[in-house]
Amino acid sequence: MPNITAMRPDVRAMATELTSRGYLQVNVVNIENNFPIQNASVTVSSSVTPDNPVEQVTTDASGQTDQLTLAAPPLEYSLQPGSSQPYSEYNLRITAPGFKPAVISGTEILPDAAAIQPVRLEPESDPEVVENPVLIPEHTLYGHYPSKIPEAEIQPVGETGEIVLSRVVVPQTVVVHDGPPSDRSASNYFVPYRDYVKNVASSEIYATWPRETITANVLAIMSFTLNRVFTEHYRNRGYDFTITSSTAYDHKWIYGRNIYENISVIVDEIFDSYLSRPGVRQPILTQYCDGRQVQCLQRGWMTQWGSCSLGERGYNSVEILRHFYGDSIYVNTAEEIAGIPASWPGFDLTVGSSGQKVRQVQEQLDAIATVYSAIPRITPDGVFGPATAAAVESFQSVFGLPVTGVIDFPTWYKISHIYVGVSGIGELYG
Repeated sequence: MPNITAMRPDVRAMATELTSRGYLQVNVVNIENNFPIQNASVTVSSSVTPDNPVEQVTTDASGQTDQLTLAAPPLEYSLQPGSSQPYSEYNLRITAPGFKPAVISGTEILPDAAAIQPVRLEPESDPEVVENPVLIPEHTLYGHYPSKIPEAEIQPVGETGEIVLSRVVVPQTVVVHDGPPSDRSASNYFVPYRDYVKNVASSEIYATWPRETITANVLAIMSFTLNRVFTEHYRNRGYDFTITSSTAYDHKWIYGRNIYENISVIVDEIFDSYLSRPGVRQPILTQYCDGRQVQCLQRGWMTQWGSCSLGERGYNSVEILRHFYGDSIYVNTAEEIAGIPASWPGFDLTVGSSGQKVRQVQEQLDAIATVYSAIPRITPDGVFGPATAAAVESFQSVFGLPVTGVIDFPTWYKISHIYVGVSGIGELYG
């Protein structure tokens, strides 16, 4: 295995006190069609000793490894500000017949948290295979990044953009410019909206924080992002992207980084939400700072460490948000979700349900099952019976949702999201 640390000059040595345990699952798909890759080989090593693998595993029919248990620093490092690195770092090398190898440096493992490392392999079309490693930089709460340039929380809406929105719409994808706006050499990436939010949240807060704190931060991230979408902020300034990865302007999005299972579940539950004020049509541009390395330059911003403290004191997510943004802030719901074959019926589907909505989701599940063979095939008949419940349970297990056999809001839209990705009716990455 190559010495990836040598290619990553900013890497710091892990904390020597790795007394806790975290968890890692690697999910491998074909970059061309998002199909899972079975029997991919995954080699895991510590970034401190990259030449000594700690795990060597292969993927199953869903393109997933078993959940691996890996050493991590003590939990308290991530629950309070300090100088000790609160996560351990691991390097991965992924190979599969017919595909170019992938190398990932810096997968972050937090104690008592389940990390998910997505991997998208390119088919091998050239015998001269060159490895282009994914380098995951330091977490924003630990590393040093530019502080946010203050903006008004209510943005002007221009009338010259490609689209002038009359209502708040959750986009199918956002175009992320991987650098500051003025850097014309930076790459643009087409990223599914929910995947973008999960990546940002995993980059900017710790998955070990209280659930209500994570929810408050996710709501702030989504509201900020939907403000950029609603106001066409960058397109009205002549750019061809939705948002940047620069912390001076937007949020930190990191190409290829791992996300965390609990953050993923929360995003799936509330991805159609954003923050509003009375009489204001656009989502609020909810700005924040960490409150330790970077101090908020204006009043009325949330501090991330402050939100963690409030969550530990028992505040719920809305109370946390109102503590920082004021009592008039409230959670709103988008009027439209773009890029979906059919909208959620507004109530859970379970054994005994019937009708067109049941048939629609059965058709989508059966199409997914042709690609993810761990999910049993079903006959779309519009009747939610035991076979459909079993298929739903398998789907939920494969895609990290609570296994209930019930199609609730997050399950409906996760099925839709995966169906769009594997059926060819929409492009997940543009």
